[in-house]
Amino acid sequence: MTLQQLRYAIEIANSGSMNEAAKRLFVSQPSLSNAIKELENELGITIFERNNRGISISAEGVEFLGYARQIIEQTEFMENRYTGKKRSPIYFSVSTQHYPFVVDAFVKLMKENKVTEYNFSLRETQTYEIIEDVRTLRSDLGILYINEGNYKVMNKLFSDGNLKFTPLFNTNPHVYVRAGHMLAGKELITLEDILSYPYITFEQGENNSLHFSEEMLSFTQIEKNIQVTDRATLTHLLLGSDSYTVGTGIMDAELNGDGLVTIPFDSPEMFTVGWIAHKDRKPGEMMSAYIDILNDLVTRNNFDLKSFLL
Repeated sequence: MTLQQLRYAIEIANSGSMNEAAKRLFVSQPSLSNAIKELENELGITIFERNNRGISISAEGVEFLGYARQIIEQTEFMENRYTGKKRSPIYFSVSTQHYPFVVDAFVKLMKENKVTEYNFSLRETQTYEIIEDVRTLRSDLGILYINEGNYKVMNKLFSDGNLKFTPLFNTNPHVYVRAGHMLAGKELITLEDILSYPYITFEQGENNSLHFSEEMLSFTQIEKNIQVTDRATLTHLLLGSDSYTVGTGIMDAELNGDGLVTIPFDSPEMFTVGWIAHKDRKPGEMMSAYIDILNDLVTRNNFDLKSFLL
């Protein structure tokens, strides 16, 4: 087993494709494939499972890659410390539900980190994909919420994926509307208030389920529903119509402007927003820095830290 083979395996996991990894590594695809096969044969495990749609990381591969990343990070640290050799770019990836505060923290990470070369990724995606991204090490962190309605299902998925959920804060559901909306002046919004307005929700794709909904509340009485796939579209629809959505109530004015307002919804339900990471993976430099920024954001905004579900 060589460091080069470890780097090859990590790059394949990062890119999600043997062909794309070969391009990034400036090697031929057959050479890369042979190097991985030799590594698998030596260790007696299957790291990547091949199928007609490409590759996926096996359960053994997830564990192996966690160790491989630690070895490469420590090797590069030693090289940089004792030989002055330039470190390769640092990789860091976050998969998240559509939360503005996650982007805010990511911006701060970019401003504060002193690394000269890095490859960052921020994926706002569907809930099930967040769990899969972290389980397969495509992402270092996943950010999502749990509540009394979904935590049993989510806990099962976390356990099956060898993932750990760490709470960030609790929140009650809030309604988002444009500043000129008829409901914008209310201090508390009830179900009767919103029944006549269009409700905007995020699509959850093939794994659509109430357990994976991002909007925190599901209304069976709603007659007007609009589904979107990205936060920019949702924001434009909210600003240009009398539609609404439901979320955490956290909104960064610098990133989202002053056109939207949030109002508490009349509901006793509590939601716990937190992050998931692989249990076998030791946090790297960027992951630790990003978690510190998230925790600082929570502290500065006095988010509720009590009565977590987990």
